[in-house]
Amino acid sequence: MIIGLHHVQITIPTGEEKRAFAFYHTFLGLKQIDKPASLAGRGGFWLTLGDVDVHVGTEKDVDRLQTKAHLAYQVENLQDWRRKLTPTGIEILEGIPIPGFDRFEFRDPFGNRVELIQAK
Repeated sequence: MIIGLHHVQITIPTGEEKRAFAFYHTFLGLKQIDKPASLAGRGGFWLTLGDVDVHVGTEKDVDRLQTKAHLAYQVENLQDWRRKLTPTGIEILEGIPIPGFDRFEFRDPFGNRVELIQAK
């Protein structure tokens, strides 16, 4: 029986850890957690959000713009996030409406699709 979601992983281009950390930790506000020493040499870093960890790994030659795969971060104030993202030059894409939620999506600086979602 599956009892929960332990972590998710996204990837960034090899060598982009510093820029990705600035985006995910500093800008989005995800908290950094330590990677086990046994995995430290593989690049990337780990973050946590609530009861789920987000592992940011590195990968070469991946076209992240060609995938619909994404993480959806639940937020308390979607409009505040829209205002925070707009000056960065990140393109905000309106999501297809779904009952009970407001949402939009964007691509992170590495092409990963990100959704922000708020319950109505």
